[in-house]
Amino acid sequence: MKRLLIASTTVLVACMGVQAQEVTLRLSHWLPPQHAVPQTGMTEWTQSITEASSGEIQFEIFPAQQLGAAPDHYDMTRDGIVDIGYVNPGYTAGRFPIYELTGLPFLSSTGPAAGKAIHEWYQGDYAEAEMGDVYFCLVNPHEPGRFHGNMPIRVPADVSGLNVRPAHSTMARFINSLGGSSVQVPAPEAREAIARGTADAVTIPYEAMKVFNLAEVTKFHNDMPLYLSSQVMLFNQGSYDRLSDSQKQIIDDHCTPEWSQRFSEGWAIYDEGVRQEMIDSPDHEVFMPSDDELALWREAAEATVVGALEAVDAAGYDSEVVFNGLKDALAANDSAY
Repeated sequence: MKRLLIASTTVLVACMGVQAQEVTLRLSHWLPPQHAVPQTGMTEWTQSITEASSGEIQFEIFPAQQLGAAPDHYDMTRDGIVDIGYVNPGYTAGRFPIYELTGLPFLSSTGPAAGKAIHEWYQGDYAEAEMGDVYFCLVNPHEPGRFHGNMPIRVPADVSGLNVRPAHSTMARFINSLGGSSVQVPAPEAREAIARGTADAVTIPYEAMKVFNLAEVTKFHNDMPLYLSSQVMLFNQGSYDRLSDSQKQIIDDHCTPEWSQRFSEGWAIYDEGVRQEMIDSPDHEVFMPSDDELALWREAAEATVVGALEAVDAAGYDSEVVFNGLKDALAANDSAY
């Protein structure tokens, strides 16, 4: 019997005259193995696919930037270096202007339901336009990120003069508009940036206080839900195309808005637990802005929103239609701010 290579490994097995195809898909991400995403949503998703395929589809997972840097994961997936890539589109400024709208301040105050909403809004025309050279599968937002620093950040003026590690390009523009300087490093390198004195603060969800040991260097937390960072799970198009029809159907069934929400739930639960730890800790100060202070933040964010919409217009789209579609999807899923 001849052996046929598909994706990483494909074995042809004869069973009652029918050949069953087995495939192992290489999945690369940049999170540490102990992170909530690989421990919860990613594990549940891969196991569900393997079970639905009766073991025909297996996964070989490479964490912690083993195969390439976090910002390179889109190109790694497109070029077939990996079969599946876990990608933060905001790590490549200006490349995905439509998707970057998902990172604007004050859009959503919850992660999992926003994942479903963003998936419903982006799939189809927008995904085809911006990510048409890969197979778009899932959206994975964290719970809203906040400011965490080695000094209090209570109002927008407090950001002026600070070096801040932003979550993505949209947050970088927001920080710069406030008179701060953005220090561009992926999330796994944020602690080192503060420990070295390169950065004074970060925008990141609470879970990073434990997973990336940021609680050791950031003692002040602004508890205002500020923004989402919505990662995506993408397939190399060739790897997807080489699957059998039945295997494609299983993948399709696991690349839905409902799975985007389900994939994100474990991360949200973990994040809320760490948030409560910071609130309860005598070593940390957790500050919640008043209504008047929140109004200052909202006003300060207007320039960032305008800039993001201008980028969508420059890409040839009606930014009002695109942005209203996103806001409508969030509202329909009870995930609007």
